[in-house]
Amino acid sequence: MIPVNWYLTLAAVLFCIGVYGFLTRRNVVIMLLSVELMLNAVNLNLVAISHYMQDLSGQILTFFVIAVAAAEAAIGLAIIVTVFRNRRTVLGDQITELRG
Repeated sequence: MIPVNWYLTLAAVLFCIGVYGFLTRRNVVIMLLSVELMLNAVNLNLVAISHYMQDLSGQILTFFVIAVAAAEAAIGLAIIVTVFRNRRTVLGDQITELRG
């Protein structure tokens, strides 16, 4: 059986990769993917701790986080498509105002 520390370490590495991707990339799509990676790291932590504690509440909370992440991704991609149609760019540095 794999110890819970390995899962927590993997989740920490995934979260750090997501933070690095969010802070260093200028492309808004890559930034959105980095946020999704951070949310999945949190989900991994929730499931690992929930399994370790023999409680289902963390796994139930994971389903809600997945639903919120799906809604965030759909709305974020819709905004990105709209901004690309208006500005012809998806670079975060070149999008300075969101007026139509």
